[in-house]
Amino acid sequence: MTWHLASELVRRGHEVSVFAAPGSDPGLGAVELAVEAMPDRAGRHDVDAPPSVEVAEHHAYLSLMLQLGGRDGAEFDVLHNNSLHYLPVAMARSLPMPVLTTLHTPPLWWLESAVQMDGGSSSFASVSRHTAASWAPITESTVVLNGVDVDQWPAGPGGETAVWSGRIVEEKAPHHALLAARMAGVPIVLAGPILDATYFRESVEPLLGPGATYAGHLAQAELASLVGSAGVAVVTPAWDEPYGLVAAEALSCGTPVAAYARGGLPEVLSADTGRLAEPGQVDVLARATREAMSLDRAACRAHAVAELSLGRMVDRYEDTYLQLVDRRLAA
Repeated sequence: MTWHLASELVRRGHEVSVFAAPGSDPGLGAVELAVEAMPDRAGRHDVDAPPSVEVAEHHAYLSLMLQLGGRDGAEFDVLHNNSLHYLPVAMARSLPMPVLTTLHTPPLWWLESAVQMDGGSSSFASVSRHTAASWAPITESTVVLNGVDVDQWPAGPGGETAVWSGRIVEEKAPHHALLAARMAGVPIVLAGPILDATYFRESVEPLLGPGATYAGHLAQAELASLVGSAGVAVVTPAWDEPYGLVAAEALSCGTPVAAYARGGLPEVLSADTGRLAEPGQVDVLARATREAMSLDRAACRAHAVAELSLGRMVDRYEDTYLQLVDRRLAA
């Protein structure tokens, strides 16, 4: 999301500096934060001390915030924080520019503490109304739906199969997609990195076979082709997704979605682009899968372009940046 946001802002003529972790895309011209893990040393350790990498990240963010709080910060109109670290929020009041933090997750205790310390210096955006509601007891936030690059997720021809894509972990529950597709009588293809080998071996692999295959971890263009050649995308979170990016990607390809109604997913879909099922109800998801396959692909693509695109997201952020600058100038 940060890569797409920065790239589109540059394309629109903005001057953008990206401060990011080592190994970031050199095409962004990112200023790499010096995250060097502290060496482990012999001797007794405080069991309550953070791991060495957390100390290194703390120092990297602290160094950046001190830098931006000095003369280097004068060249920036807005700081947009997309990290999950507490220091950019906790130290916002020390910066000369307004700070906007996008909330990509449900409340995390270390961010909650930072918000309380911030004392109203920061502004916040949430990636869905659901996420904004979860943060509402802690802070107000404007809603800016995440956007997909609709050129990189082009309309596809569709087909007679279902597709599931994402990280293969228990919280994404791809085994529910396999079970629902089997009940619906629809062949299905899974794609994504296996991040939990035990879960894959015990819960996913036994369900593979005729009509249910694993395509592996595909490159973006290959995945877009797979999604675009499917008749339906099945999305099965076992937790409240803050947004639901894979659903937006599928709609951009013209592929309707059958999904569990959890988190931000109901905000991504509309009545003519997908069908929702009660969370965990595989039989209802199977019915939703069959129904979604009959939805109009052109309507799915049009909805993605109009409401879920990268351009729409950056429009909203540009408006937010201008409001923050105007507010600072009027203060």
